[in-house]
Amino acid sequence: MPLSTNVNDVLRALSILAFFVAGLSCLLAPRMAREFARYELPRFRILTGCLQLFGAAGLAFGLIFPMLTMLSAGGLSTLMLLGVTARLRVKDSLLQIVPAGLLSMLNLIVLDQAVRG
Repeated sequence: MPLSTNVNDVLRALSILAFFVAGLSCLLAPRMAREFARYELPRFRILTGCLQLFGAAGLAFGLIFPMLTMLSAGGLSTLMLLGVTARLRVKDSLLQIVPAGLLSMLNLIVLDQAVRG
């Protein structure tokens, strides 16, 4: 069922904001360097931060070029599923895992709404 335009716009805006902040944090925050080391994935930190920023930009530009919404939402959802997997692998708590899972679901909704057009 298609969501109202307002709800879809709010979900898109939340995702853009979350991934813009997360991407910058991933690239610049020493805490994130420590987290990626803890996940035993330090070589993927810069790539992850860039993908988060590109995904946020893609969702924004997707308002003009709808295909970007589909690519970005699908990519960000996949990225967050990988994040859930990484956190499960290091036995993080449910509280630590939930944000990545919610962001993955949020982007699946944005993707679904974009496909429905």
